[in-house]
Amino acid sequence: MDTRHVRRRGRGEDLEELMIDDFRETAYNDAELSDAGDMKPARSVEGFHWDIWLLMTLQNWIFDFGRPIAALMVPTELFPMHLPSVGDYFHMMYNLITPFCILKLFERSHTKTSSTFRNICVIIFVMGASIHLVGDSVNHRLVKLGYKLHLSVRDNPMMQSLQPRGLVDSFVLLYNYDEIIGHLMWYIPFFVSLLLYYTGCFLGYRSGDHPRRTLSWWTLTVLSGVYYWYLVTEGQIFSVYFITFVVMIGYMVYKKQKHDAHLDINGQFLLYSFALCFILILIWVAYLWNDEALRVKYPGLLYIPEPWSYYTLYIKP
Repeated sequence: MDTRHVRRRGRGEDLEELMIDDFRETAYNDAELSDAGDMKPARSVEGFHWDIWLLMTLQNWIFDFGRPIAALMVPTELFPMHLPSVGDYFHMMYNLITPFCILKLFERSHTKTSSTFRNICVIIFVMGASIHLVGDSVNHRLVKLGYKLHLSVRDNPMMQSLQPRGLVDSFVLLYNYDEIIGHLMWYIPFFVSLLLYYTGCFLGYRSGDHPRRTLSWWTLTVLSGVYYWYLVTEGQIFSVYFITFVVMIGYMVYKKQKHDAHLDINGQFLLYSFALCFILILIWVAYLWNDEALRVKYPGLLYIPEPWSYYTLYIKP
């Protein structure tokens, strides 16, 4: 600190001005740390994040749910089989927009978590979604050629007639990358990221953050909940989703009892979306519980058929 600006008017005045200069220097250093990122103090963010949640919900419906629909509906002449399809381009957009929305949510959280851990989650998410992009691209081309999604790879008629037989193992490997490795690397960091953001959505009851839940808010919550139903059933990630949902409820109870804190409007949006997703999964499983054809592909107690398997079995002409 430069002491040349301290005026010599007495011990008391010197001490007062030294304290003022020291305060200014501290504020300046804090600003530099804020620019650095990791040491930025948490800021109180009020209100519902309409821009992020609306963008995230719309792109989920368009670029994820609408991706296989667009790939099947657009004429093959416009996107030949040996080139990326319109669904592939949708997947690329999803892989860009979703991590961007997650990072923006972290920025607006009431509390800050480790930037290293956040970045690792986003990196693994992008890698898993990219692996899924390749596997899913080939998978949708197989569907156009007669591949049956409700059957396993080896039980598909086109695979039984494939020569040499060793090629079937290559398609099994492709399935594992698409439906298992890609999904786990995609969805685990995705739900972990949402959970991290959710833990920063708690405020004291005297904070004054009690915005009204409007009709548009409820509409967006329903759209988000229905999408999560599709995500969990089609991605076959009920265990990952259910663990996240249980932790969210348990953490909410803990914060309310131990810290007298309540969920803000953004945390409520996430929790209600997950709750609606759980109700829809129960209805979906109950509706298809006695379906013998789907039971062949989805044996066991944890029976949650994929919507696209249902489509190829009962709806596709």
